[in-house]
Amino acid sequence: MTTVTILADNRVSGSRPKGIRAEWGFSAAVGDRLFDAGQSGIAAANARKLGVGPFETAVLSHGHYDHTKGLPAFVEELREIYVHPDAFEAKYHGEESIGLPYTREWLETHADITTHTDPIEVADGIVALGEIPREYPDSRTGERVDEGGQRVEDPVRDDQALAVEGEDGISLVLGCCHAGLRNTIAHAEAVLEDPVRTVVGGTHLRSPDPETIEAIVEWLDGRIERIAPTHCTGHVAERALEDAFGEDYRRIGVGSQIEL
Repeated sequence: MTTVTILADNRVSGSRPKGIRAEWGFSAAVGDRLFDAGQSGIAAANARKLGVGPFETAVLSHGHYDHTKGLPAFVEELREIYVHPDAFEAKYHGEESIGLPYTREWLETHADITTHTDPIEVADGIVALGEIPREYPDSRTGERVDEGGQRVEDPVRDDQALAVEGEDGISLVLGCCHAGLRNTIAHAEAVLEDPVRTVVGGTHLRSPDPETIEAIVEWLDGRIERIAPTHCTGHVAERALEDAFGEDYRRIGVGSQIEL
């Protein structure tokens, strides 16, 4: 069994332990692996208060600042980092840089970097899914720079998730799910040849219209067993998911722990 502990999220799940804090971003301990690092040192401080870590291995879900800027607080212990190669590309929202704020060269002074687009096992029974094919609409954000130096829409091809294998199926831990929730579930099931039972993490459903959310929730109904959305899900989507899943919906935040 693998325990997921939420280290950074938009909200705190309770008042204990005293002093844990929230921020816009995401980070989680998935067993003894670090998945994302939040946007400041808050994730590392929360990890100490929650009694998890230190971490020798990190997996980055994608190259946005709110999932990566907190890396310096972890690098003294890190030995290896798994990440899609496009995570190091410049990313923008208007004139604002929203990409990974550290170069590959700097990170390599602290840890071995493994870039991958294919699925790769990062621990026994835990697979980083790599680049996710997109049959369904995705959740694109911001802009990137193309080979001609022009700003173009960023499909966030570097978005990936962690798949945790269990006796009765797969649990997914998501960072932001820019690849789209349906695409990520379908890819995990194709790679591991088992059904997805549980989804934890950011779903990037904070801005789609109600009809889009309804279609996604209908697709999920009867396909997965429980869901615990965080970070970039949005209040409308949270309500729709809670209505659909009932007691199998879990409201979580910093400090929450889920057994997979």
